[in-house]
Amino acid sequence: MDFDLTPVFQIGAVGFITAILHTVLKQAGKEDIAHWATLVGFIIVLYMVAHYVGDLFTEVKRVFLFK
Repeated sequence: MDFDLTPVFQIGAVGFITAILHTVLKQAGKEDIAHWATLVGFIIVLYMVAHYVGDLFTEVKRVFLFK
């Protein structure tokens, strides 16, 4: 069984960059922009997770419906 860790590292990288960006913007006094940056980072990760869950459901259908 082949397990690819690339998505885990991609999501971690987006979270790390978002956290650094939020901290820098908050220290610069731009808290409203920092909150928007965090929201955008969350939406990016949510989109990535939705894509991988869709791939998982496709694979499950392929396995159990023999297509």
